[in-house]
Amino acid sequence: MNPKEIGAFLKQLRNDKGITQEQLAEILGVSGRTVSRWETGTNLPDLSILVEISEYYDVEIKEILNGERKSENMDSELKET
Repeated sequence: MNPKEIGAFLKQLRNDKGITQEQLAEILGVSGRTVSRWETGTNLPDLSILVEISEYYDVEIKEILNGERKSENMDSELKET
């Protein structure tokens, strides 16, 4: 669980949705600065917010904590065998 990788993944998810940090902050009820800190890996979201994030982006919490989508994990595991 690497905070920088988690942050980069959260940023990727947000960009894929086409929303700004401020828009996400409003949806989640946090400040834009908080979202920025998550995306830079300075801080991590609390568990309750992590649940909201996973539901909003339709990804598993485990995917967020791994910093990548499960399908990407499966592809790399298949290549290794």
